[in-house]
Amino acid sequence: MRVCVVGTGYVGLTTGVSLAFLGHDVTCVDLDRAKVDLLSGGRSPIYEPHMDALLADAADRLTFTTDYAEAVPDADVVFIAVQTPSLPDGNPDLRYLRSAAESVGRHISGEFTVVVNKSTVPIGSSNWVDSILRESFERTHERRSDGEFSVASNPEFLRQGAAIQDTLYPDRVVVGSDNPRSLDVLNRLYRTLLNQTFTPPTYLPRPAGLGAVPMVSTDLASAELIKYAANAFLALKISFANEIGQLAGRVGADISQVTRGIGLDTRIGPRFLQPGIGWGGSCFGKDTAALIATGAEYHHEMPIVTAARTVNQLQRRLVVDRLLEELRILKGRRIGLLGLAFKPDTDDLRDAPALDIARMLAERGARIRLHDPVAAERFRLEQPELAEHLTGDVEDVFDDSDAVVLVTEWKQYLDLDWGKLASLMRTPVILDGRHTLDRDRLTKLGYRYLSVGGR
Repeated sequence: MRVCVVGTGYVGLTTGVSLAFLGHDVTCVDLDRAKVDLLSGGRSPIYEPHMDALLADAADRLTFTTDYAEAVPDADVVFIAVQTPSLPDGNPDLRYLRSAAESVGRHISGEFTVVVNKSTVPIGSSNWVDSILRESFERTHERRSDGEFSVASNPEFLRQGAAIQDTLYPDRVVVGSDNPRSLDVLNRLYRTLLNQTFTPPTYLPRPAGLGAVPMVSTDLASAELIKYAANAFLALKISFANEIGQLAGRVGADISQVTRGIGLDTRIGPRFLQPGIGWGGSCFGKDTAALIATGAEYHHEMPIVTAARTVNQLQRRLVVDRLLEELRILKGRRIGLLGLAFKPDTDDLRDAPALDIARMLAERGARIRLHDPVAAERFRLEQPELAEHLTGDVEDVFDDSDAVVLVTEWKQYLDLDWGKLASLMRTPVILDGRHTLDRDRLTKLGYRYLSVGGR
């Protein structure tokens, strides 16, 4: 099939490259000329495992352009995957979505086009996008639209750092539409993925035991709410683990053992029960805020989701509080942060806990040193006020430091020569922000081991 993808961020690029790998002819539109030139040369503007390899494998069926006229007119399916950042009141900023819908509406000219909301949007946005498409189409073509297009919702459930795996081997595909013809087109688009009949890439083999992928076909509003509800629930699980972690610390329990014990209950499951300094990134914070804002629009409070956000923000402050408790004074102390990206295997810094922690420490007069094996250059561009604290040598983070905080659990950090690094520190204090280090081993190496929850 012929596919157009508007936007080449994490979602748009992963969607476009994966569909091209599955055999569709894909044209990706982005107004950023530098990004388009980079992609046309076979290089990804984002760090995502296997992206460069998949770009190469799908190159014959992939085109990148800044011109809607090259991408939209012949497309069977148009995905809109533009950013929808949060406004101060928690609602998403839909100006990019509006602009994309207007541009798509001007260029629709095929027999029938399915326009898919891939961006995370408020409930009811598909109806809004449909009205924008019609107005734009009718202004351009000077006639009423007559079945040339239909709007569908196809939310994404991608984890950054595993986005390609989640696209090729998903738990489910959710499609919302009030038009049976749209559902049929999207079913055909995803058929090889749903049946898992495609040949997997050698560098990302199909998980053992994976069979047919379920497709959830529903109405537009339900599909939009599924996306928000899923992310809110995952955010809630993490915040629940952290709230229990605070209690564990007070009663002398080991929170890692507690979460393991409850996670083995098949009704609960172990995923997203990892205690630590909380979640960040572009999805959980934005989507929970939007869900609360949507509830307020309908005079419906959402205290559970609100509490999940409150607990998550508290975890970042607890890092500083824990260091204060241990060091007594932060002014003049040298403190290193290992990791800046909000999670491993990505260079995304949006709502990254490291940013808040670094600022709070700097405001209290600490001398901070920052390191990340992948996200450092993006950090230098996006956080110029903190860039002076960056170092490219992980040993600098430990050298003469009073404490080091593991913020992002990159594998490179877990495999460090911790014995050698302890000898570089003024006081070997390690605060494990992700509960991933071996406490007993580090203690034997001479470290004072700290965490933000549990003993």
